[in-house]
Amino acid sequence: MLHDPSHIQPVPVEEEIILSGSDKDVLRRLGAEYAEYGAADAGGGKAELWRDLNDLKAKRPMVWINEIPWHEMDVDGELVPACSHPWARELETTLRKTVYQRKHMPADMIVSPYIECPKVFHSTDFGIVEKTTDAITDADSDIYSRHFEIQIREPEDIEKIQRPRITYMEKATEYRYAAMRDIFDGIAEVRLVGQSHIWYTPWDYLVRWWGIQEALMDLVMRADMVHAAYERMVDAWMAELDQFDELNLLSLDANNTRIGSGGYGYVSELPKDDADMDHIRPHDMWGCSNAQIFSTVSPEMHWEFAVEHDLRWLERFGLTYYGCCEPLDKKIDILRRIPNLRKISVSPWCDTASAVEGIGDSYVMSRKPNPAIFVTDPFDEAEAERQLREFLDAAKGCHVELIMKDISTVGYRPENLWKWERIAMNLAEEYAA
Repeated sequence: MLHDPSHIQPVPVEEEIILSGSDKDVLRRLGAEYAEYGAADAGGGKAELWRDLNDLKAKRPMVWINEIPWHEMDVDGELVPACSHPWARELETTLRKTVYQRKHMPADMIVSPYIECPKVFHSTDFGIVEKTTDAITDADSDIYSRHFEIQIREPEDIEKIQRPRITYMEKATEYRYAAMRDIFDGIAEVRLVGQSHIWYTPWDYLVRWWGIQEALMDLVMRADMVHAAYERMVDAWMAELDQFDELNLLSLDANNTRIGSGGYGYVSELPKDDADMDHIRPHDMWGCSNAQIFSTVSPEMHWEFAVEHDLRWLERFGLTYYGCCEPLDKKIDILRRIPNLRKISVSPWCDTASAVEGIGDSYVMSRKPNPAIFVTDPFDEAEAERQLREFLDAAKGCHVELIMKDISTVGYRPENLWKWERIAMNLAEEYAA
């Protein structure tokens, strides 16, 4: 996520990174393991399968796992960080998670043949952050219940939403890039990358400031206020995107970058033929949007209070993805009005028959199996297979990606997620076109 609505990110420190020999050794060992997987995946053919899927020429269903409860996944210390320097520890954690997933539950994931060094920038965000009362049941988990304090009550409160200001931290970027090139010299290429996936979802933010019941009631009671607030959010995101473009902070995502709430972005149509590879523009990239809070809102209101506003954002991108957890099976007609739409989320709360009938082979069906399957003990492998097979039977002839996500818990039994991965991959091969 580009923004964290719970707080405004502090300005990154610009200082030279000096690591101990032990920290470097840890990172080099992990980098070597990462590079082995990257070299293997470069010639494995999965990039072509993802590209076929997104080109609407799917050879088989594709499978990927994301949003993993990492605090429950450790096995034999594989995820325990050893670095002492904060920056090194963050990089180490990223490498450990990638190596772990590639080893135990790879599905159709692809490890890059290079290690990314993200450009460092700072955003002032939207000038307003959520205020919550939290109910935490697992201190090690970042999934917990929150009660949001209402901060937008009257039209004048909309002015609390400000346009972000982006600052490129060039010196901080240079320090990190130099440190990574030194660490991974002779092990792996280090590639400087900008912002790729942008999680654009204004309603996810508005309800945290407005209140869920209050916002939904105001769709009827104070429609003009809702339109004004949402348009202000679109303006804020658009202003930020303009700055990313002007500062040359965007990077291609037609690769093993997550798109929307789904899978990878490999596709033949991006970047555009006129792309300047030294300055990537939004129209060379994927865009996305959703309105998760609109699960029970009518198609007409979903269009009026979300999608119609979102078109200003979505039209700037080469291709787009729509949806997340909200059921969209009864709303495909309004989504067809998005001119560059390519992928639609099919959440566990969709009616499968309606989704298949509405989407057909016109778009990629980004199917999200229900992660509640991991709550039972013992793990019911037969039921996991039944659920996947039922959907794949209904979706024959469609272009499908199976994205297991939103996994709040596996009951501290990581092997259950590994088992699900094997079941899903066996079925993906079985249902190959």
